[in-house]
Amino acid sequence: MRTATLSLAACAAALAQYALAQYALAQSYPASWGPNPSLPEPNKKLIPTVNVAPVERWKGDDKPLPASGFSVSAYARDLDHPRWLYVLPNGDVLVAETAAPPKPEDGKGIKGAIMKHEMKKAGSVTPSANRITLLRDIDERGVAKTRGTFIKDLNSPFGMVLVDKDLYVANTDAVVRFPYNEGATSISAAGIKVLDLPAGPINHHWTKNITASPDGRFLYVTVGSNSNVAENGMDKEEGRAAIWEYERATGKSRLFATGLRNANGMAWEPKTKALWTVVNERDELGEDLVPDYLTSVKDGAFYGWPYSYYGQRVDTRVKSPRPDLVAKAVMPDYALGGHTASLGLAFYDAKLFPASWQGGAFIGQHGSWNRKEFSGYKVAFVPFAEGRPSGPPVDFLSGFLTRDGKAKGRPVGVAVDKTGALLVADDVGNVVWRVVPAGR
Repeated sequence: MRTATLSLAACAAALAQYALAQYALAQSYPASWGPNPSLPEPNKKLIPTVNVAPVERWKGDDKPLPASGFSVSAYARDLDHPRWLYVLPNGDVLVAETAAPPKPEDGKGIKGAIMKHEMKKAGSVTPSANRITLLRDIDERGVAKTRGTFIKDLNSPFGMVLVDKDLYVANTDAVVRFPYNEGATSISAAGIKVLDLPAGPINHHWTKNITASPDGRFLYVTVGSNSNVAENGMDKEEGRAAIWEYERATGKSRLFATGLRNANGMAWEPKTKALWTVVNERDELGEDLVPDYLTSVKDGAFYGWPYSYYGQRVDTRVKSPRPDLVAKAVMPDYALGGHTASLGLAFYDAKLFPASWQGGAFIGQHGSWNRKEFSGYKVAFVPFAEGRPSGPPVDFLSGFLTRDGKAKGRPVGVAVDKTGALLVADDVGNVVWRVVPAGR
């Protein structure tokens, strides 16, 4: 009897220890981060918070601050709003130098004028270079040796992906295919349009990203919403707030996942080969609502926008509620903080970084505008194990803000180069940064 009592006591102690460990792990997450974020009640204001970090670009040898054990260098400077990156199999790095196209119907009225003024102050209102630049090779200082225009005369290009000898570019209004031969330093052939994308005179979220399935059979394309929360009417949201699937052999396309307000970065998780994305959520509900998020993308799933957020929390601002869709809304996998503008996504599948960084997700966070205290303005890292997020986030590359709240730069796209270094596109600093373990 005594043995049984001891066994029960041991079990109880083990359970208590496990509960304490789980509690400690939960407490190590920031409130609006992780698999179970703490979400406050909505706090709608007549005049929303507008707080954008004004530009004060990098000077001299100034640079961001990497995590302990790493060093950072400027891989290429003096670019024109470098926003997205793609690494070709031979190691060449493609940079989309791009900005928003003309959007005559977006942001009209007093609110629109205020936002345009704030975006200009933040360095986000600039003519688009409309080109892809090629950076080649690195010297012993980690700097690209050569650069040149790879493709010009595009239309606010963003995502890029190579499948066999076809290079696909996601312009703001269409996916275009170009012929590519390994080692080419430029492409002069006219692109062939393979898929129209929603654009038009509003085109609120203009960036369109693209990736290919591991077998190259399908392309996946992100299309952001045409508003914050459908205030322009659902008729303006046709085909938007979604990820599209395009079959290369047949040219057929379909909506793969919907209710994603503004999905940007997409990547295939190395262990499970599942598609993941980062999504910018809605604004004007409060400092910590609604968290941007990282999630696996399920075929046919609906993620809530605009009718609900973070699962089935109803957004009462939507004029025509859809309880039937709210009931189907899928909970995201991992919150990334309120208003962080999480855009870039890359899983680390190389071997240069220490084991604790391998397999995890690097996320470029462009930075907040709808928050009194700034959030984002950094590259965050989320560890993964067995194909799932496995712990609290880590600041991997920070220092983009000065102490008085000015932006030296703003990180967007992230990519792993052929050597295993992490590349970061800084569209306000006009730099591509390269991060490696210290001493490498």
